[in-house]
Amino acid sequence: MPVDLTGTCLTLDDGRPAVRFSRTYDHPVDRVWQFVTDPDELQQWFPFRAEMELRPGGTIRFSGDPNTPGFTGRMLAVDPPRHLSFEWGGDELRFDLEAVGAQRTRFTLTNVLAEPNTAARNGAGWEVCLTALDAKAHGEPFEGPLAGPSAPWKRFYDAYIDAGVPSGASIPGLD
Repeated sequence: MPVDLTGTCLTLDDGRPAVRFSRTYDHPVDRVWQFVTDPDELQQWFPFRAEMELRPGGTIRFSGDPNTPGFTGRMLAVDPPRHLSFEWGGDELRFDLEAVGAQRTRFTLTNVLAEPNTAARNGAGWEVCLTALDAKAHGEPFEGPLAGPSAPWKRFYDAYIDAGVPSGASIPGLD
């Protein structure tokens, strides 16, 4: 069964590879900011629980993934409620929120990749995570991004490979 890929593989102006996703939610910016920064909200769609010191240079602690031990990162930029970026493993995650009228928000996630061969793996993972966020934003139930064998991750991964997106990186829990 074919899947619709919503991510774009790109090269940033500084030459670094990235995958980018954009959504529009029927919530004001402040509400979508909570989806991104509140640990209880975030763990419902993000691959880890993330406890954040919301200031540049602050620590972010990741935990809760059964295939990856907990680790820490550093907050790179915080501009509530519009922008958040932090280190995530060797990558950088950027969240940009833009009001589209009073009650709608454009959400953009950019995963700046440390290695190009992680694009297909990470893109597939974000597809699953953002499906969970989409459901949350629409008030619909979802098993969560770590839904195990029932998660459509492999179908997304195969579709990204078929689309020519760089691949070959290790896959935690499967390698």
